[in-house]
Amino acid sequence: MTEEYTPPRVWTWEKENGGQWASLNRPIAGATHDKELPTGEHPFQLYSLATPNGQKVTIMFEELLAAGHAAEYDAWLIKIGDGDQFGSGFVDVNPNSKIPALLDRSGDKPVRVFESGAILMHLAEKFGAFLGKPEDRAEMLSWLFWQMGSAPYLGGGFGHFYAYAPYKMEYPIDRFAMEVKRQLDVLDRNLADRRFVTGDDYTIADIAIWPWYGRTVHGGAYDAGEFLDVQSYKNVIRWADEIAERPAVQRGRIVNKISGEPSEQLHERHAASDFDTRTQDKMPA
Repeated sequence: MTEEYTPPRVWTWEKENGGQWASLNRPIAGATHDKELPTGEHPFQLYSLATPNGQKVTIMFEELLAAGHAAEYDAWLIKIGDGDQFGSGFVDVNPNSKIPALLDRSGDKPVRVFESGAILMHLAEKFGAFLGKPEDRAEMLSWLFWQMGSAPYLGGGFGHFYAYAPYKMEYPIDRFAMEVKRQLDVLDRNLADRRFVTGDDYTIADIAIWPWYGRTVHGGAYDAGEFLDVQSYKNVIRWADEIAERPAVQRGRIVNKISGEPSEQLHERHAASDFDTRTQDKMPA
């Protein structure tokens, strides 16, 4: 469809306009219903779903635990397709109604933390882990914020128009495909002479970038691997492959996951043993 659109003087909301997620998108914030959040026994209460943003945080927790830090957590499933993120309890933790959201109860007073990059920074600073060398801190922060600023073009931009929009539109798909490929080239050039994003140290910048761009070069983003020619980004693939082999990454990526192979779905995580006993292939039908 190429019919030209003339914007009205004042925009109004059409509830059914917006493709696959039209029933959830709205131009106002706040709760739509009363619903308390569950709480567990651990210091950290995570409310999330295994989207790339959610995986960042569960990978971080599993990496912290693997490194010997006291970072035990409960991971509660938030089904965004059902609108759980608009429940009153969730909005109290994250007024932006997006996953992931964290309640840190490790101190005298509970602290809410929302936005995945903020959660990574909060945990990294709390435990003094995955921050890289002090002299590389500015570089690490630059790449962390590069991811936070770039991924919306990959997800909400390219992903929406390529996979979720009501119909295919050449202009936005071309526009966002060009930007995603530019981003992949930025990352590929950076990784040409670096093991990890900031050098020899694995940091929260890698943890933030991998679920988005590792998934993309592995062909798992929007079934668009061939369209984006992801195999041409050899340095990103090498980096993504190495991170994918980390046991903590393999655990963290399946927490709060509700799609794919049942053996790779752990809907909730409350103990390390859950990975062996509570994946969906082991649960009653």
